[in-house]
Amino acid sequence: MPVVVTGAAWTTPLGRGLEAVWRRLLAGEHGFVDVPSPHRLRNTLAAVVPGGRGLAAEARSAGTRKGGPSAAHGGMAPEPAGPAHRLRALAVETLRDALADAGLPGDGDRTRFVLGTSLGAFLDDDGDREAPLHRWAEAVMEQLGAKAAPVVLSTACSSGSDALLVGAECIRAGLADVCICGGVDVLTPSKRLAHSALSTLSPSRTRAYDTRHDGMLLGEGAAFLVLESAAHAERRSARVLARLRGVGSANDAASMTSPDPAAAGARLAMERSLTDAGIGAAEIGLINGHGSATPVNDRAEREAFRSVFGPSGGPLVFATKGAFGHSLGATGAMEALALILGLREGIVPPIVGLEQPDPEFPCPLSVGAPTRHSARMGLSVTLGFGGFDTSLVFEVSR
Repeated sequence: MPVVVTGAAWTTPLGRGLEAVWRRLLAGEHGFVDVPSPHRLRNTLAAVVPGGRGLAAEARSAGTRKGGPSAAHGGMAPEPAGPAHRLRALAVETLRDALADAGLPGDGDRTRFVLGTSLGAFLDDDGDREAPLHRWAEAVMEQLGAKAAPVVLSTACSSGSDALLVGAECIRAGLADVCICGGVDVLTPSKRLAHSALSTLSPSRTRAYDTRHDGMLLGEGAAFLVLESAAHAERRSARVLARLRGVGSANDAASMTSPDPAAAGARLAMERSLTDAGIGAAEIGLINGHGSATPVNDRAEREAFRSVFGPSGGPLVFATKGAFGHSLGATGAMEALALILGLREGIVPPIVGLEQPDPEFPCPLSVGAPTRHSARMGLSVTLGFGGFDTSLVFEVSR
């Protein structure tokens, strides 16, 4: 059963509107600001959602008020709410935007929600730790007035991508006509400390696929896509943004944090998504890569692309973590949406921070300026901690 995308929304460090954020991406902008912390970190830069939501928890601890980092996002003092409240607020406002974009209510009898996060606010909010990990999503459904209980995923950095995969399978299996799928995550002290301790946090800046890559920088945000069966969308004369042609996942089980150096999981996920789509690798013209800029992840991605697409001349690759930061459980959904926009517009943003491309990278990269292309089909690839690898194939009509 064909699955189509009929609505989408995101809340990002560069703003909310699809068109407005896309234009800022094309201009090579980023959302990183200095976020003071009472803890010793490798880097205090982070990409936060405008308005102070992403700064509240640590800004209070550091004694920051007006004139601090949140002032760079419109002069607002940090909000008093903790990370659990911010997580729910980001999810609710973005879900409402996605439903409005699709022209759908959220309370249909055959409508389901598939929501992902890494650990959300679970490790940082005392009230959240007393509840099950999925409680945040139930609270979001209560605010939206949705009828069905949500499907809730936590598969590390692949959570947002896996939510789309699960939603597509629910529609294909006839369990729903509409699935609103995606991910949300917020910047918290525990995530900053963990990535600093693991040395996955860059001491400088995010430089995906660059010879000087030395780690990622954290971000936050939310993105949700409205998936429908093609038949349901046709019955209501819905606008179709893209078709979700294929999905694939794998787990290399190599390490809790590092990918398999041979990139078996990433390769299998991509191959499975191509098989599911019923196409060959040569039909893919565009990839939104994971692009975390950690040396081990960049190398694994490079080898996976080489294995699937050949040693040279593969699809054009772009990546958005240099602009958005690594938003963990939200990143896969944000990148899937960026891929759809890139396919529809025929142009993709430059990879922010990439100045000296890895000479062994097998695919052309979007460097220095927006890159035009003629691709109609593309992959969104996500590589998560614990070996969670997910690949999504989207197609657009232009």
